[in-house]
Amino acid sequence: MTANSADTSASIFRLSPLIRMTLLSLYVALTVPLPFLAEVTAAPLPPRLLWVGISIGLVALYAVLTERVILDDQGIQVTYPTWVPGFFRKGWSLPWSEIKELKPRTTGQGGMVYYFLSQDGKAYLLPMRVAGFGQMVRQVQVKTGIDTTDISTLAQPWMYLILLGCTLLLLLIDAWTITTALSMGKLT
Repeated sequence: MTANSADTSASIFRLSPLIRMTLLSLYVALTVPLPFLAEVTAAPLPPRLLWVGISIGLVALYAVLTERVILDDQGIQVTYPTWVPGFFRKGWSLPWSEIKELKPRTTGQGGMVYYFLSQDGKAYLLPMRVAGFGQMVRQVQVKTGIDTTDISTLAQPWMYLILLGCTLLLLLIDAWTITTALSMGKLT
């Protein structure tokens, strides 16, 4: 996708909509029943306080999911919209000329992530959950000369589809839970 700016060679890659939708839905499924259950069980934490916390958490999660990767003639950068405070999520940029190599690292779960290593030895995580990941790494290869043919995404789309399916099932259970809590007559 090409950016609508003066630099027509810039490409913007956003987080995959499937990943964004799955994670936001999972958050809602895990948190929305809590205030209803707090009311029914007379929990010491007031439901209104839970709603405030859930709302803040939803905004924070959405902020994280607004990450975008911009590739242009100068380099690569990871940015967030201006409404996301820099202390919360800080982006980075790296000129093409500063990139020495892409270094693979194994995750604790056995997956593989990649870091750009700069000339001064700093490491920058290659964003792997963007829509158009293959196109992005091909552009990185053209700009840096680093072979990216063996680089693949951390999680395949079918994994997120399974998680989304489980989340939708959980949302159905949530609807039943909330309906049951409301029918108990303790909620106003």
